[in-house]
Amino acid sequence: MNTPTDQPSNLTTVEVLPPVQRPSRKRQAIAFLIAAVSDFLSFWLVLAPPVQWVIDMATALLLFLILGRRWMLLPGLIAEAIPGMGVFPVWILVVLSIIAYDDIKGRKH
Repeated sequence: MNTPTDQPSNLTTVEVLPPVQRPSRKRQAIAFLIAAVSDFLSFWLVLAPPVQWVIDMATALLLFLILGRRWMLLPGLIAEAIPGMGVFPVWILVVLSIIAYDDIKGRKH
């Protein structure tokens, strides 16, 4: 009797994405500026959710283009979608966490 465990398994290689390079200080400063402007506008547009959503989507797109593929942008976008969260500087915290994570990760290697 042949069971699936009796057969040898053939594993294929999977293409692994290269790690994202740490953004330069100039890109970090631009990302921080974009996050600050977005959080400032979100604070004043908390009563106009559709406008705030457009600003948050544009901010997420710009940060994605500037900082690269970062999974930490998604929780920021989700947090900004929660009503009332526009009064907190979520995007600034996201950018600072990306910068801090890159610094910690860089020290390990």
